[in-house]
Amino acid sequence: MSKVCQITGRKAATGNNVSHSKRRTKRKFNVNVKTRKFYWAEEDAWIRLTVSAHGLRVINRIGLDAALKKAAKEGHLN
Repeated sequence: MSKVCQITGRKAATGNNVSHSKRRTKRKFNVNVKTRKFYWAEEDAWIRLTVSAHGLRVINRIGLDAALKKAAKEGHLN
């Protein structure tokens, strides 16, 4: 499972671990993604999405149908 949110399109970012002596090594900032099941009332079906914590807030704010339409328009759904 790739760590990409299907609603917002967020994926892992890269950065540096900085030690006490300021030595820098590469690291990843992973996205907080979970696989969740949602009931899609318009289609009368259960769907499974990989969503980030921010994606869950988007679904709660604008609704599942609007979030799916917006994600499809932006190309985040696969």
